[in-house]
Amino acid sequence: MKTNLFTPSIKTTLLAALSFAALSASAIELPTTETASSQPSEESSLPDATATDESHLDMTNGVVPIADDRGFTLQSKDGRFIFKPYLMLQATGNFNWYDSEGLDKAYNQDNVANSGFAVPNAILGFTGRAFGKIDYNLCINAAATGAAILQQAWIDYGINRAAHFRIGKFKTPFSHAYLTTLGETLMPSLPNSMTQAVILPYSLNAVTPAFATGFDLGVEFHGMTKKNIGYEVGLFNGTGINNNSASKTFSDDLHIPSLLYAGRLTYQPFGQMPTTQGNPKLLNEKKMLVGLSANYNVESENESTNDFRIGAEFAMLWKRLYLAGEVYFMQVDFTKRQKISNEYAYLGAYVQAGYFVTKHLQPAIRYDFFDRNGLGATGTGGFLNAPAIGLNYFIPSCNLKLSGMYEFVGRWGHDRQLDRDIDDLGIATHRAVVMLQYSF
Repeated sequence: MKTNLFTPSIKTTLLAALSFAALSASAIELPTTETASSQPSEESSLPDATATDESHLDMTNGVVPIADDRGFTLQSKDGRFIFKPYLMLQATGNFNWYDSEGLDKAYNQDNVANSGFAVPNAILGFTGRAFGKIDYNLCINAAATGAAILQQAWIDYGINRAAHFRIGKFKTPFSHAYLTTLGETLMPSLPNSMTQAVILPYSLNAVTPAFATGFDLGVEFHGMTKKNIGYEVGLFNGTGINNNSASKTFSDDLHIPSLLYAGRLTYQPFGQMPTTQGNPKLLNEKKMLVGLSANYNVESENESTNDFRIGAEFAMLWKRLYLAGEVYFMQVDFTKRQKISNEYAYLGAYVQAGYFVTKHLQPAIRYDFFDRNGLGATGTGGFLNAPAIGLNYFIPSCNLKLSGMYEFVGRWGHDRQLDRDIDDLGIATHRAVVMLQYSF
């Protein structure tokens, strides 16, 4: 069954529209070369690093704010030069119970797997600002392996608030949940619909697309206009965090570079929204974000598919309340060399909320929806739904965060028991996580 909902021309048009809107919104604020080089912009300078006022938390670093009251920061008096070493460590206790999928106990005796203790992140790095215009960040994750050990390495040159140019390894512009500062998420794990691979009706171990595009190497133009319109337009390798090399070629089908073409456009009516889902220093914020993002990964999955994604997002920080929701769609088209004519479409979504009942205690709830089988294109119906509850406790005066969550993955609407058993392969039916996090 074909589900050709988006042709290549429509995909290209959508990405071009995002790019044009972003560039048009920023063009009216670009200063002349003389103005940009003569003095730092007002938006570029930061106040004293020891300040804890909410408006001073610059969270563009992606791990910890560039200058805050955690640990120590070296800074010039005028705020144009900042150097901050940092560490972010997470340790977890995990329990995962998997369904037997109808297999005989002789072949599947253990329902409990992937349980015990883990260190998902052990990040050490330094970040800062130079000349009031250049932000930089370099960090390694000692808990990762291979090329993923280098988690981030980028330089960001800011002409003014509306015009920034970034190059290196950093997060691709797709999804509010993934763009949230690491360690500032509502729960210890992101929604399954975003992180788990979709199911294709072929035995292709090298083709495992997921909605999240994560960290990647590339270049991006981004900023925030005076009308509170944010934009991000970039080109990336499309190979993800596990590759630090230039390994791409030209598309045989489309005759364009086989890269990830990505764009994101947001409206933040009350000023730039901090990239956090809960922080005890941000209990008086009134911020909101609505956004649209799209990307096209040409010859992804070892040059096997062209993956098109589009997503819509909403997030709000309203005093002690955090509320967010996203919906995202992906179409997987096989390249001609694969000799597979079908195109498969997938859908995912989630809503989540957290509220500080005290200054340091934040209960949380989430519902996650995932049509993992391709909207019926694979010949199977049904979907996964995953309700979850969580609790965060920010231990005062020592930068410790204690988090816990429980998640249940249910299966609904499948035509056959076999379809039901296959749909949640690799995903635990019952999951519990307790995490202790420290950062400075």
